[in-house]
Amino acid sequence: MSRPPVASRTIVFLVFPDFQILDLTGPLEVFSQAERMRPGSYSLRPVALAPGPVTASCGLPVLAEAAEEVITGSGSADTLVVAGGRGARVAARDDRHVAWVGQAAEKVRRTTSVCTGAFLLAQAGLLDGRRATTHWQACTELAERFPAVTVDPEPIFVHDGPIWTSAGVTAGIDLALGLVEADHGGTLARAIARQLVVFVQRPGGQTQFSAQLAAQRPSREPLRRLQSFIAEHPDADLSVPALASRVGMSERHFARVFRAETGSSPAAHVEAVRVEAARRLLETTADGLDRIARASGFGTIATMHRAFRRTVRVTPGEYRARFRSS
Repeated sequence: MSRPPVASRTIVFLVFPDFQILDLTGPLEVFSQAERMRPGSYSLRPVALAPGPVTASCGLPVLAEAAEEVITGSGSADTLVVAGGRGARVAARDDRHVAWVGQAAEKVRRTTSVCTGAFLLAQAGLLDGRRATTHWQACTELAERFPAVTVDPEPIFVHDGPIWTSAGVTAGIDLALGLVEADHGGTLARAIARQLVVFVQRPGGQTQFSAQLAAQRPSREPLRRLQSFIAEHPDADLSVPALASRVGMSERHFARVFRAETGSSPAAHVEAVRVEAARRLLETTADGLDRIARASGFGTIATMHRAFRRTVRVTPGEYRARFRSS
């Protein structure tokens, strides 16, 4: 049986001088793959206020169409994607860019930003009273400059009504996969993720960086090896005595050195790694909570429950219901 025709959606990408190239090419490639797998799905248009070559922060020029046509032309755009990068803050201080984003948002079905593109959305008032995110390094600045916005530094992307915002750089790929899933279902989105060899759809609520990335990298090689061991064996004996023994230190000295080198106590780091391991299992398997608690090193459901309540602020069951991959 032939597939019914697909209604094409026009995706408009706003770029400006010094934009981050991956903020454009990451989402653009996701939608391009969707078009290849399901012809007629998307039409893709990079646009700029000054049409022609627009140079990204890496020095690569991108040929952009006239942005003005999006708000004055007869063709209707479905989705606006605002790139981020060094130039985003400059564009957010430019009245022409801010006015265009506000007008375009009234024309499209949904408005999205990648990384610091959220500053343009916020300056246009589109994030007032909404939850949003951006690159973790810019979250504090976004919250301070725009107090009407509820800035969440944790998620990879946030969907609040017709507005979608994402964290930094490669999170734009996750955002685009989420948009494709909303348009055409999870099967197509997962097929695209496999084709691009990216994680098969990190749910939007996943943290922006892992416990390994969140911790400082120790300067001492034994502690770096220990960090890797903890990440690879969350179900091992990771008590302070056991960890101190692995690096040949006294418990007291080990605890002091580990905190100084990583910025975290051994217990807090181990808990973060175990929560991360449990989250992956909750998202990707149908295993029972008791099995996940053992595999991630918590031992019991009650211990895992307390750790989730303390760090993720939901129970493991609630987390699975929200983020489990279909």
